[in-house]
Amino acid sequence: MTGFVRDGVCHTGPQDIGSHTVCAQMTDAFLQYSQSRGNDLITPIPEYGFPGLKAGDRWCVCAARWLEAAEDGMAPPVVLDATHEHTLQTVALADLKYHALRYPDYPGQLSPES
Repeated sequence: MTGFVRDGVCHTGPQDIGSHTVCAQMTDAFLQYSQSRGNDLITPIPEYGFPGLKAGDRWCVCAARWLEAAEDGMAPPVVLDATHEHTLQTVALADLKYHALRYPDYPGQLSPES
Protein backbone atom coordinates (compact mmCIF):
# COMPACT_ATOMS: atom_id res chain seq x y z
CA MET A 1 0.00 0.00 0.00
CA THR A 2 1.33 3.40 -0.95
CA GLY A 3 1.83 6.49 1.16
CA PHE A 4 4.50 7.42 3.66
CA VAL A 5 2.44 5.84 6.44
CA ARG A 6 1.13 3.10 4.08
CA ASP A 7 -2.45 4.35 4.24
CA GLY A 8 -3.10 4.38 0.50
CA VAL A 9 -2.88 8.14 0.03
CA CYS A 10 -0.10 10.71 -0.24
CA HIS A 11 -0.50 12.20 3.23
CA THR A 12 2.56 13.77 4.82
CA GLY A 13 3.71 14.81 8.26
CA PRO A 14 6.77 15.88 10.25
CA GLN A 15 8.38 12.43 10.02
CA ASP A 16 8.14 12.40 6.21
CA ILE A 17 11.54 13.95 5.56
CA GLY A 18 11.39 12.96 1.87
CA SER A 19 7.96 14.52 1.30
CA HIS A 20 6.34 11.48 -0.38
CA THR A 21 3.51 13.63 -1.71
CA VAL A 22 3.39 13.17 -5.50
CA CYS A 23 0.96 10.49 -6.64
CA ALA A 24 2.59 9.18 -9.81
CA GLN A 25 1.72 6.41 -12.22
CA MET A 26 4.86 4.38 -12.75
CA THR A 27 6.42 3.96 -16.18
CA ASP A 28 9.20 1.57 -17.15
CA ALA A 29 11.37 4.57 -18.02
CA PHE A 30 10.90 6.18 -14.59
CA LEU A 31 11.49 2.92 -12.74
CA GLN A 32 14.74 2.31 -14.65
CA TYR A 33 15.77 5.95 -14.16
CA SER A 34 15.13 5.74 -10.40
CA GLN A 35 17.05 2.47 -10.15
CA SER A 36 20.01 4.02 -12.00
CA ARG A 37 19.99 6.85 -9.43
CA GLY A 38 20.16 4.43 -6.50
CA ASN A 39 16.43 4.31 -5.71
CA ASP A 40 15.26 0.79 -6.60
CA LEU A 41 11.48 0.88 -6.76
CA ILE A 42 11.29 -2.42 -8.65
CA THR A 43 12.61 -4.95 -6.13
CA PRO A 44 10.14 -6.00 -3.40
CA ILE A 45 11.20 -5.47 0.24
CA PRO A 46 8.58 -7.45 2.22
CA GLU A 47 10.00 -6.56 5.64
CA TYR A 48 9.09 -2.91 4.93
CA GLY A 49 5.76 -3.71 3.30
CA PHE A 50 7.13 -2.66 -0.09
CA PRO A 51 5.72 -4.78 -2.94
CA GLY A 52 8.04 -3.62 -5.70
CA LEU A 53 6.54 -1.58 -8.51
CA LYS A 54 5.83 -2.09 -12.19
CA ALA A 55 4.62 0.16 -14.97
CA GLY A 56 1.01 1.22 -14.37
CA ASP A 57 1.24 1.09 -10.56
CA ARG A 58 0.47 4.29 -8.69
CA TRP A 59 2.81 5.29 -5.88
CA CYS A 60 3.52 8.30 -3.66
CA VAL A 61 7.00 9.48 -4.65
CA CYS A 62 9.25 12.13 -3.11
CA ALA A 63 8.52 15.58 -4.51
CA ALA A 64 12.23 16.39 -4.95
CA ARG A 65 12.91 13.07 -6.72
CA TRP A 66 9.93 13.63 -9.02
CA LEU A 67 11.20 17.15 -9.83
CA GLU A 68 14.68 15.77 -10.52
CA ALA A 69 13.16 13.24 -12.92
CA ALA A 70 11.12 16.00 -14.59
CA GLU A 71 14.24 18.10 -15.10
CA ASP A 72 15.88 15.06 -16.72
CA GLY A 73 12.85 14.39 -18.94
CA MET A 74 11.93 11.19 -17.06
CA ALA A 75 8.98 12.24 -14.86
CA PRO A 76 6.10 9.79 -14.61
CA PRO A 77 2.53 11.04 -15.05
CA VAL A 78 0.89 12.61 -12.00
CA VAL A 79 -2.55 11.90 -10.53
CA LEU A 80 -3.34 15.48 -9.49
CA ASP A 81 -6.39 14.66 -7.36
CA ALA A 82 -4.28 12.31 -5.22
CA THR A 83 -1.17 14.52 -4.95
CA HIS A 84 -0.83 16.35 -1.63
CA GLU A 85 -0.81 20.17 -1.70
CA HIS A 86 2.47 20.13 0.27
CA THR A 87 4.09 19.18 -3.06
CA LEU A 88 3.72 22.81 -4.16
CA GLN A 89 6.51 23.77 -1.76
CA THR A 90 8.88 21.88 -4.09
CA VAL A 91 7.21 21.58 -7.49
CA ALA A 92 5.41 24.28 -9.48
CA LEU A 93 1.73 23.61 -10.18
CA ALA A 94 2.38 24.24 -13.88
CA ASP A 95 4.88 21.35 -13.94
CA LEU A 96 2.43 19.02 -12.21
CA LYS A 97 -0.35 19.99 -14.62
CA TYR A 98 1.94 19.46 -17.60
CA HIS A 99 2.57 15.88 -16.45
CA ALA A 100 -0.99 15.20 -15.26
CA LEU A 101 -2.79 12.07 -16.42
CA ARG A 102 -5.54 12.95 -18.84
CA TYR A 103 -8.61 11.11 -20.10
CA PRO A 104 -8.60 8.30 -21.29
CA ASP A 105 -5.36 7.43 -19.44
CA TYR A 106 -6.92 8.19 -16.07
CA PRO A 107 -9.97 5.95 -15.50
CA GLY A 108 -11.16 8.05 -12.56
CA GLN A 109 -11.44 11.18 -14.68
CA LEU A 110 -14.69 12.02 -16.42
CA SER A 111 -14.73 12.11 -20.19
CA PRO A 112 -15.05 15.54 -21.84
CA GLU A 113 -18.61 14.60 -22.87
CA SER A 114 -19.71 14.03 -19.25
